[in-house]
Amino acid sequence: MTNFTMESLYKRIGGAETLERLVNAFYPKVYADSVLSPLFEGNIEDIKRKQTLFLTQFLGGPALYSNEFGPPAMRERHLPFEITPTRASAWLHCMKEAFEEIGLKDTAAAIQFYDRLKQVATIMINAED
Repeated sequence: MTNFTMESLYKRIGGAETLERLVNAFYPKVYADSVLSPLFEGNIEDIKRKQTLFLTQFLGGPALYSNEFGPPAMRERHLPFEITPTRASAWLHCMKEAFEEIGLKDTAAAIQFYDRLKQVATIMINAED
């Protein structure tokens, strides 16, 4: 009998340190993008913190987001914002650039993580271009 433990994607990508680097690389790209920046108001540090909490939980790490804010329900939380296919694509592009900037690429875990983000981006679309 084989003892196999499934390691979380959170641990496989490098945990909290990697997510912090990713979020710190990602948001300057978002704020510099004319398609995305109108959606992001408020304190960037608060936004980055929430994203880090969400991604931690999303990848199988501790349920930090739910512990503080309740169930993620990300689609519902984003309904007040007009998320078009163009904006979803721009968001993914910024994330892909952030992955590359921090060296999170070309591993099975990075590919799986990005594939999950592509699914989320599609789910978030709530308006036409």
